[in-house]
Amino acid sequence: MIDQSQLAESVAEKIPYKTISKFLVKPLETIKVKKEFDKPVPTDNKPVTDENGIEAVDYAEVETEVKEVESDYQKGVVLKVPHEHKQSVESESQWKAMPINVGDIVVYRKNSAMWFDILKDTILLNGYDIVAIEETK
Repeated sequence: MIDQSQLAESVAEKIPYKTISKFLVKPLETIKVKKEFDKPVPTDNKPVTDENGIEAVDYAEVETEVKEVESDYQKGVVLKVPHEHKQSVESESQWKAMPINVGDIVVYRKNSAMWFDILKDTILLNGYDIVAIEETK
């Protein structure tokens, strides 16, 4: 994998926008995870009619199946840091924000992202939607 921070900084210089309250992020490849799913197993495939005349198949056992699916979370490279975040990091307050810089790889919940269709393949994220910063060292 190429150095994302250098690439992000060179791309960021060419973006003619400054964000006010949202991070501009380039999503990376989709993350795949293995999850277990419970699947009912019929005892007999023949439907049985009960006393009310309703036909149903009896499921007495459950089988666990492991599938590789897309994660609910996504990684992305920060292209622009919002003005509000920079102010919060530099503040003298005890509630300083964690520094997030251009080129950092962040993890966020996929459904919290907003597509920024002015710039191809980019999204906007609120600071509180970022759940982690990937440590690269």
